[in-house]
Amino acid sequence: MNYQETTNWMFNQLPMYQLQGASAYKEDLTNIKLLAEHLGNPENQLKCIHVAGTNGKGSTSHMLASVLQESGYKVGLYTSPHLKDFRERIRINGKEISEDFVCEFIAKHKDFFEANDMSFFEMSVGLAFDYFAAEKVDIAVIEVGLGGRLDATNIITPLVSVITNIDLDHTQFLGNTPAAIAGEKAGIIKQNIPVVIGEYTAETQPVFLAKAEEKNAAIYFASDLIPEVFPSDLIGDYQFHNKKMVQQAIAVLNSQNQFKVSDENLKAGLLNTVKNTGLQGRWQQLGENPKIICDTAHNKHGLAVVMNQIQKETFENLHIVLGVVNDKDLDSILPLFPKKAQYYFCRPDSSRGLATEILQNAAKNYDLKGEKYDSVVSAFTEAKKNAGKNDFIYVGGSTFVVAELPL
Repeated sequence: MNYQETTNWMFNQLPMYQLQGASAYKEDLTNIKLLAEHLGNPENQLKCIHVAGTNGKGSTSHMLASVLQESGYKVGLYTSPHLKDFRERIRINGKEISEDFVCEFIAKHKDFFEANDMSFFEMSVGLAFDYFAAEKVDIAVIEVGLGGRLDATNIITPLVSVITNIDLDHTQFLGNTPAAIAGEKAGIIKQNIPVVIGEYTAETQPVFLAKAEEKNAAIYFASDLIPEVFPSDLIGDYQFHNKKMVQQAIAVLNSQNQFKVSDENLKAGLLNTVKNTGLQGRWQQLGENPKIICDTAHNKHGLAVVMNQIQKETFENLHIVLGVVNDKDLDSILPLFPKKAQYYFCRPDSSRGLATEILQNAAKNYDLKGEKYDSVVSAFTEAKKNAGKNDFIYVGGSTFVVAELPL
């Protein structure tokens, strides 16, 4: 199979949360442990940083990778989901894994995948670990896909664990309270391995403290420990807390005397995250006059910060291109959106995309008014057509929406 055929097989034949939602979620680590053993346990050859959390784990992972690259290390980076191409998930020093490596890996192990009902995510994790081990990276930054305790990445023993924050997302399998979700995220805390916590609340902090005590893991609350935040090329307001976590995680890493990151490396890494890693879709500016911003925020916590940042902008009229997936709790996110805006409702091109009419009707309950469009592109085109040079266009609601833009 060529690359397109290989990725089509991965996407269509096997469970993939990005496309199918909850039905792709597996509730134990049996399969990934079986796969890791089949591959010769490549994860045991890797020095890692493990990053979990509801929001910000992608940005945090990319910033960590950029900082380590600036320090002269060969850095693997595994993240999810991708926007345009599957290979975005697996990079070394910002360069995507080759199409040939993906094809050869799948062809070599395809019979095993089929015989053992491997999920899309399990295959992807196995591929990343195998690739990073084969390429002998100095360190790998590994982002959790979903949750933590039962995530396929959770077979690694990292040098440091990072948990960004907790919000009510994916409640159908992570729990419906912040404490329950914190318990799932805290599942990445390992015996005697330090953990850095980003944002916390009175409800989630005791969960982290209890798990850290159980595992004899040193725990660092970055929001309390980092007084000065260095600037970054990731400019969304929500990056404030992410940068604190990065700075604290690097401090912990430095204290272990295995890696050396100077303040100059740290500052350069934060300032060159997009250049070094290729990260897209985080308060990303696509145009000026009118100013056009896209962002992948898609739950209550993330969208609240983004909507607040929009209100800090100066503009005459606000245009919002909005699409979501069908498992989204609309009653939790729609009240966050400004009423004084023209909406362009659309359905992302995914089997999980919510029908435009349903979104439009739900939005009316919160006095959000606008027209519906057949696609993200047509909605975006109409918004650009209608916007004056002093207006502001925001595109978001889902990673899938951002993925369809001409980034």
